[in-house]
Amino acid sequence: MWLSGASMQDHSSSAEYPMSQVEAVNVEISVVLGRSVLPMAQLLRMGRGAVIPLDAGEQDEVWILANNHPVARGQIELREDRITIVVTRPADVYDFMAGAA
Repeated sequence: MWLSGASMQDHSSSAEYPMSQVEAVNVEISVVLGRSVLPMAQLLRMGRGAVIPLDAGEQDEVWILANNHPVARGQIELREDRITIVVTRPADVYDFMAGAA
């Protein structure tokens, strides 16, 4: 559906249209660094400062999720005082569901 009654052929300049509905959608981006399986009793005993070992190594790719759906893989980079993620390739949903690292 086009806003302001424009036809499909009449979209040469995006400046003519008001902000589209797509631009107004919020997407939550998450990064999965790794996974761990713990017994519930161990999880309940954990307190502040507890360390949970993950199944991922320092150089492993991370999963990038949009609204909890895997969309890409990436690499962690440290830039000054920031942690950044560089997108390396599209995600394979079946690998994510299977728990691939």
